[in-house]
Amino acid sequence: MRLLAELLRALRPRQWTKNFFVFAGLVFSQHLIDAVQVVQVVGAFVVFCMASGCIYLFNDLVDLQRDRLHPLKSLRPLASGRLAVGVARWALAALLGLTVGLGFLLGLPFLTVILVYLGVQILYSLLLKRIVILDVFCIAAGFVLRVLAGAVVIQVDVSRWLVVCTLMVSLFLGLAKRRHELTLAGEDATSHREVLADYSPDLLDQLISVVTAATVLSYTLYTVDPETVAKFGTGNLVLTVPFVLYGVFRYLYLIHMKGGGAGGAGGSPESTLLNDPPLLANIGLWGLVVVLVLYS
Repeated sequence: MRLLAELLRALRPRQWTKNFFVFAGLVFSQHLIDAVQVVQVVGAFVVFCMASGCIYLFNDLVDLQRDRLHPLKSLRPLASGRLAVGVARWALAALLGLTVGLGFLLGLPFLTVILVYLGVQILYSLLLKRIVILDVFCIAAGFVLRVLAGAVVIQVDVSRWLVVCTLMVSLFLGLAKRRHELTLAGEDATSHREVLADYSPDLLDQLISVVTAATVLSYTLYTVDPETVAKFGTGNLVLTVPFVLYGVFRYLYLIHMKGGGAGGAGGSPESTLLNDPPLLANIGLWGLVVVLVLYS
């Protein structure tokens, strides 16, 4: 039981909240009340949780020595020695096979997205995470692929606005994560992550400013776009813009004012979300208003 518990921790279930992006296509295509398609997207969510678990295991195996030097990552099951390397490798092989098999059952288009996701993340772990700027784009690509996966599994078209908005918000989260890592590691930053040598707090603050404006602007344009209004039969989606503004402002407040220390905000978007009641409530209200606007 202890071994299974450590293996589960290595799969990082707290980070599976990112996989809720697969539901975006279902909600914004107005198929949320279609039971069959809901089940299909839930299946896609489960497979993506398995796929992301594979990547976390793979990444921990690749970065084992570096993680042992990190104040937080050294507590992970593999880095701490609580989970044996051999066990992790066998678990990775088994989980990868199960992921591909279940992905195939959900259709070839979905399986293709899963394979692309796995390929991008493996390249990220081996090489791309060392290339400045491109490393953050790889993180963002993971979110965009989640949205695409949720759409192709139910065979609906993906709005270009949905892709752009997902890209912007994921770049925002990725840059905030880099800022937290740089602030936390200090002079030892490069020993924890090589690419941090090419970043500075000032540069990251400027990049965050750019994607913050782009995130809010792209979402606002999406809500008032004539094509969006015609598709949903209402222009009331613009009522959700204040929630997006508050969410972005709240996150900026957290990473600048509450971002210090190993457990500071910004280092882990899912932890920041789950541990901040105002931000969590705001996202819940945004989702509620979206559903009321699209389905009323």
